[in-house]
Amino acid sequence: MSKFKTYIDETANELFHKVSWPSWSELQSSAILVAVASIIIALVVLFMDLTFNKGMEAIYHLF
Repeated sequence: MSKFKTYIDETANELFHKVSWPSWSELQSSAILVAVASIIIALVVLFMDLTFNKGMEAIYHLF
């Protein structure tokens, strides 16, 4: 049990004193960047899916 308490104490010490947390404005800009990148990737996947779907429909109509 002593090792567990030491682990918890060292972890808390690291989180409060050694970690550099981002500021609120840095978090907001990162969140916006992730949202924009997610939307772009979703649109690319949508385009690929629609293209593949139309291509497969064209192939199926040949037979």
